[in-house]
Amino acid sequence: MNEIDQIVINFSENNLGLLNFCLGFLTFGVALEIHLDKVKEIFQQPKKIFIGLLSQWVLLPTFTLLLIYVTAPHPSIALGLVLIASCPGGNISNYATHLAKGNTILSITMTSIVTLLALVTTPVIFSLLAKIIPDTSLLLKTIELDKKAIFITIIQLIVLPLFIGILLKIKKPLWAQKLKRPVNIISMIIFVGLVIGALLSNLQNILEHLHHVFFLVIIHNLIAYIIGYYFGKINRLSEADCRTISMETGIQNAGLGLVVIFSFFQTLGGMLLVAAWWGVWNLISAFLVSTWWSKK
Repeated sequence: MNEIDQIVINFSENNLGLLNFCLGFLTFGVALEIHLDKVKEIFQQPKKIFIGLLSQWVLLPTFTLLLIYVTAPHPSIALGLVLIASCPGGNISNYATHLAKGNTILSITMTSIVTLLALVTTPVIFSLLAKIIPDTSLLLKTIELDKKAIFITIIQLIVLPLFIGILLKIKKPLWAQKLKRPVNIISMIIFVGLVIGALLSNLQNILEHLHHVFFLVIIHNLIAYIIGYYFGKINRLSEADCRTISMETGIQNAGLGLVVIFSFFQTLGGMLLVAAWWGVWNLISAFLVSTWWSKK
């Protein structure tokens, strides 16, 4: 086994449970943001949604494979990039889109769709891509990937929080309105705290090996923003819609990736490094890109 995959990660079952709760809480917050009447208007223009979904489900995985073939990273690092590309868009994309003067309702609609369908799309895209990446077959053979367990995890993190949030929005709209802001703030604080805590508790290992993924993750993330934006431009969408699709493609749910890795791929340190740095860099890049667009 390569040196990078011998990294020992200090992450307890309690931390994993707290991370799961936090991600479910974030998803619940997204559900509270959904305006059902405005979502109907978005679905009357399905072209925008279709283009956004193609960008996330087809273009991002395709360009991820190209990046892997060009850079030829260690197999576990390649699997980490593929896992991130297979995850749904991150929940902070809604706030980042709002800040970037994009189409916030389109952002929330897309986040809800890809998050809900991640029950199927994440395992399927990851399995398809992992099989065609060079030198990963031995790694996958040594891991018993329990698809049923992945489905149960995604149901807990995504389907149930979305259902509860939307139900509360319908039944108790005033409660939902009051809960939106505190839910988003609390869940983001917990999430960032968990990521920072995990990084600090494994700081020596991460600093020793971070150079393997540092620029690779930044390039991967930049590609995601670019293909989302210009795919919208090619299809003659408005500037606001192009910014939205860029955000939805560029901001991936690295937290879900971390949960999958801690649950099923603990022996592959390369995957963990990719997901951990993606999660940190995504927060930085989302702030930088949205702030830049907010001034244009």
